[in-house]
Amino acid sequence: MSRRGLFEGLVVDTNGQPVAASEVGGEAQYVVSDGGFSFHVPAEPVDREVLGQLRAQILANQEAVTQGTMKMLGQDDLFTKAMIDSSLKNMDEHFTRLIEHGLPAEARAYLGMLGFRIVLNYHGEVVSIDQPGIAGPEED
Repeated sequence: MSRRGLFEGLVVDTNGQPVAASEVGGEAQYVVSDGGFSFHVPAEPVDREVLGQLRAQILANQEAVTQGTMKMLGQDDLFTKAMIDSSLKNMDEHFTRLIEHGLPAEARAYLGMLGFRIVLNYHGEVVSIDQPGIAGPEED
């Protein structure tokens, strides 16, 4: 159970208004306002859904991710490739640790500056994930 929303500050409602974050009973919540009512949505299922969608994008482009990471590290050898591939195969474990420990405030601020945001309705359903620079299905 997460004590803080992983994407706190990056979540908006369907009207584009920022979604507050709180803690109820030791569990992180996103607080979506709708018509004067505040709906508390458990943060962890929302965060896991977003991470799952990001995971699918990474795996769909695994070779490009691997090559880009190797280039960024300045390492172009078999062992580095194996390490990166292994890390990608264990993404779910990394995501679980990320939810437990949270995303650093600097990382959230950087994502926000890039235009990353999650649109959430008051039922707790992820309506969309805005990722500037990522081609959508209609742009393929």
